[in-house]
Amino acid sequence: MAAAYAALVSLMHVIEKIQHHPRPPVSLDKEQVQSLQENVAVLQDFLELYSCRLSQEGGLVVHIADAAHAAEDVIENHIVDQILDDQSTSTHGENIGSIDHHFYHDLNKVIADMDLIKKEVIEIKEKTGIVQNPQLHGNSNPAGSLSSSTLQGHKQAMVGCDDVLNEIMDKLTRQQYAGCRIIPIVGMGGIGKTTLARNVYENPLIVEYFDIRAWVTVSQEYNIRGILLELVCQENKERQEALGAIGEAGLGEMLYKSLSGRRYLIIMDDMWSIEIWEKINSFFPNTNSESKIMKTTRLSNLALQISGSCGLRMNFLEENKSWDLFCETVFGKVGNCPLELEEIGKAIAKNCKGLPLSVIVIGGLLAKSEKTEVYWKYIAENLSSVVNLEDNARCLRILYLSYQELPVHLKPCFLYMGVFPEDSKTCVSRLRKLWAAEGFLKPISGKSLDEVAEKYLKDLIDRNLVIVGLLGSRGTVSLCSMHDLLRDMCLREAKNEKFLSSLEFGEGRRHNIVRQRSLHEKYDLTKVLHPEQRARSLSCDFQEALPLASFKLLRVLKQIYAEDLHSITTDGWYRIEDIFKLVNLRYLAFFAGTDLRFRFPSSMHLLWNLQTLIVEGLRSQTIDAPPEIWKMHQLRHVYIFMLHLPYPPTGTEDEFVLPNLQEMSIIKNFKWGEAVIKKIPNIKKLYIFYDNSSPLHYSLENLGYLEKLESLNCCVCGVRRSYLVESLSILHSLKKLTLRGCRIQWEDITRKIGSLPFLQVLKLCYGSVIGPEWETVEGLFCRLRFLEISYIDDMEYWTVADSSNFPCLNSLRLVELHKLKKIPSSFGEIQMLELIKLEMCSDSVVISAKEIAEQQEEYGNPDFRVEVYVEPNSELKSLANHNFRVFSRR
Repeated sequence: MAAAYAALVSLMHVIEKIQHHPRPPVSLDKEQVQSLQENVAVLQDFLELYSCRLSQEGGLVVHIADAAHAAEDVIENHIVDQILDDQSTSTHGENIGSIDHHFYHDLNKVIADMDLIKKEVIEIKEKTGIVQNPQLHGNSNPAGSLSSSTLQGHKQAMVGCDDVLNEIMDKLTRQQYAGCRIIPIVGMGGIGKTTLARNVYENPLIVEYFDIRAWVTVSQEYNIRGILLELVCQENKERQEALGAIGEAGLGEMLYKSLSGRRYLIIMDDMWSIEIWEKINSFFPNTNSESKIMKTTRLSNLALQISGSCGLRMNFLEENKSWDLFCETVFGKVGNCPLELEEIGKAIAKNCKGLPLSVIVIGGLLAKSEKTEVYWKYIAENLSSVVNLEDNARCLRILYLSYQELPVHLKPCFLYMGVFPEDSKTCVSRLRKLWAAEGFLKPISGKSLDEVAEKYLKDLIDRNLVIVGLLGSRGTVSLCSMHDLLRDMCLREAKNEKFLSSLEFGEGRRHNIVRQRSLHEKYDLTKVLHPEQRARSLSCDFQEALPLASFKLLRVLKQIYAEDLHSITTDGWYRIEDIFKLVNLRYLAFFAGTDLRFRFPSSMHLLWNLQTLIVEGLRSQTIDAPPEIWKMHQLRHVYIFMLHLPYPPTGTEDEFVLPNLQEMSIIKNFKWGEAVIKKIPNIKKLYIFYDNSSPLHYSLENLGYLEKLESLNCCVCGVRRSYLVESLSILHSLKKLTLRGCRIQWEDITRKIGSLPFLQVLKLCYGSVIGPEWETVEGLFCRLRFLEISYIDDMEYWTVADSSNFPCLNSLRLVELHKLKKIPSSFGEIQMLELIKLEMCSDSVVISAKEIAEQQEEYGNPDFRVEVYVEPNSELKSLANHNFRVFSRR
């Protein structure tokens, strides 16, 4: 399903790019374009609206994927051949606008195949009479719709969830929480939500406290009448048969009457949608303020919809708690593990990565098996496969439900997460660019592809399928990851759909290939690399070269090693010229060699659809870009350390322009003339550098005319500060500013930078400011969330009148400010402040932070904390407490 939907969205992207490109590499017949677009729209609609009913139409889904792939192959093959042929014959542009006869014929054949599939889809709709929204489950199947209507099996021990358990017990029984009627419990599949709810439900205090208790498991395929019948007959199961003729309204009325005037507890386990709550909410009387309804769900946004809060989140177990749960499961009691098995047992528990389901499954296996060191070592070495095979019905099925419930547009993005190595943290910024380059993102009106990708990622996080690894300075997700078991499930499903394949070369080395219809693991390499294999993405985890000519349709090529050499003598290195013959690339990231002759070929502009260009590894030289880079109209993101960007050549108005460019770094010694500003009107993120050998004037005052610039990182040496300051003061769209070496006066920081209306992040680093005292005044820095001051050698005094100076400040970071006397005491009054982080600052600064922590605690700010890094033998370690943590310098 995911592969078919991704193929359709991707095909539509290809067609639209050709139509809107200022100089398209090929022309498409209008009638063919219209036919393709109509077919794609019908098939997309079919997969989006009827995906939950297509389990018996697997062949049809495969046909849809194959047809979309075939159309892409025909079009992109023609594009590649056209560009390369034009280059080799020096007749570039002569054939644009004409349609090759074979190309026209091949595309017609593909359209005919899609027409047949469309007819089959329409027939299925008419025959089955499928309703337009499958997410609104019907009520026609009362039997078997509940996955588990009663509590089954023994009560599992709760280990590592004492804090959450106590919090729930308080909310259920304390008078102070009388108004808190609905209590959601949220977390990923297998995290222990149901187990926690069961322990609460059967707790003697709860049994005594509530007049009536009822438990119902909702699950994905819920049935309203079945749920109401289960709740009405909770205390007398024999009544179910007698009430068989009563409908929803009658059962709802009976439930309402049975609960009225009584203090009740209802647990609704495993909820997946808001619709069920909207349909049965009115049947729960709200006359007793001490009655409670608990809900368990994997969906954070559902908890917010139902209760107005994010609910109680179940987190992964800490290592010691995983070990306790492991011992409880294997030996029946914590501390009963034989000494000779303890080390390997702790390793097994640790490798379960804090997921209780994994610990319980593996612990259950070891409880029934021979307890020997040899066997346990075997289990430790094969943990993932053992967990997946040992209790498939319980483990994999539980995790698979989360994937099965995903809307079809999110499934390709989720499966793509399998590309990244196990236990790795993925850079969200690059993940968004990869999703866009792969063609997975369906456009949303009024949003850029980056914004669509951000929305998709948020949805996956809200569904607890992706884990937040790190938040950036603006509060957005910077790094993310996936639990090992979910990743295993992801890889298995991706392989089943022939969506993602891995070429294994032993010792953990591999190449990942995406959109490869007939690959499986561990092949004969010569067969895998046949030109007929239409791979679109190649990710290399190790340095071993492959014949790039076999991958002429690649869109994504990353983690390879490139060098500007006339002859390649080192395994794993690619010639720059060979890389830039892959003219279909949209995303290119490689490590460059150290050869001082490294340069881009002048033909790089033939990569007609390149969106992202990343070059890493070069730190000792400047890379010259050819003037032709200004012809790369689709270029969005450029990351190259010390890139020398040539001034745009003269030509027609739209010939040398980068209208889609959004990010560019690090650009060295570039002059920002008015002509350049017009060539990059949509740039949002910019990193510029000027060295001491540079002339004094680079037209920096013109930076202020980049009206959409949101993030600026500026490192300046030997440039008059007045040019820069005046430019910064009119950058009203700026949200993030990082300064280095600019030697600006503190007064200018206050007056010029402090008045920027949307500034959220300010980083003042390495000689960016001069002067001993910073005095801020009222009404400035109104939206600043993150402030960093690092390595400012002469800063001694910091004066802030009151908390109105930084009303929205969330985080303050100070690094190696050895002369600074203290942090202003008014920071103790900032209600939004959550973190002060100090690294190797003076003792008096640390003591002032301690006073601020005490002040914040008095004001009732439970989220506030201070993190201090000091020398290992520092006496400041004695100040540590629950909200003031002291660490040794790393």
